[in-house]
Amino acid sequence: MKRFLTAALVAALTCLGATTAMAGHPASPANDSQDVLQADHGFVQTFEKADRMAAEKLLDADFTWTDEAGKIESKSQVLKSLASGSGPKPAIADGDASVKEYTYGKVGVVQVNSGTMHVLRVWVKRPAGWKALVYQEVKSLDAPPTVTPGAGKVCINPCKSVPFKPKNAAEKGVIESYMGLETSAVARNASDWSEHTAAEFVAASSNSNVLLDKPTRLVGLRKEKMAGLSPTPLTTCRMYTFGDAVVMISLHRPVRGKSLHVTRVWVNRDGKWVETLSYQTSIQGGAALASKMK
Repeated sequence: MKRFLTAALVAALTCLGATTAMAGHPASPANDSQDVLQADHGFVQTFEKADRMAAEKLLDADFTWTDEAGKIESKSQVLKSLASGSGPKPAIADGDASVKEYTYGKVGVVQVNSGTMHVLRVWVKRPAGWKALVYQEVKSLDAPPTVTPGAGKVCINPCKSVPFKPKNAAEKGVIESYMGLETSAVARNASDWSEHTAAEFVAASSNSNVLLDKPTRLVGLRKEKMAGLSPTPLTTCRMYTFGDAVVMISLHRPVRGKSLHVTRVWVNRDGKWVETLSYQTSIQGGAALASKMK
């Protein structure tokens, strides 16, 4: 039976300290980082015990749980399943796993990796405290991809336009940077792509066999190797803005291959919006799940 990391493991990682903002940029207060880890520890315990009441307090109103097959459940669906004793089962079992934590003002990120399984938990600071906004699983391929889903021979969406209207200046800046990032990826322009990504950038995808950090991705672009990741047409998108941090959750339908559920976190550094992570889960159940995003 799959289970989360044990409380002892998470507590030990907490003692090691969290990773906050990168060098050259102001770090969030240390207590924010520790509060994120404490809330995340509570999340782990809550789903180990299938504690519905505790989950209701920890989950944001807009919380979504995405499993490795791309099944998306809302907060109400998760709570209902917990009440019936059939709550969602976590992907990473006890044992050898690596954990990274980043705090960007009112947005906290916890990344857990074990073998080909990767879990993202995104936290947001509300008036009532830190709440879980995203739980997402990504299972990497066991071997290098033979097909890379993409936007087709000519990249219109998402390179030149996307079906999304920004509601504020932050969203406008994120969309512009997102389109610039995708354009540079299509052109294999590593230097321009680098301008749109943070030093701690990481990408996990159901279409790739590797967890890509920024240096690895840059090498691939220079060698014109996409490693299973390629710009794909955006169909629906929503954003959550918290000052200089934006959580972007979107659905994508590539020209070929399965639809993707994607979570990205963007931060504003020196006046530029840069992407810190991209978790991409293939939706095995098909386009019907896209209704969860509307």
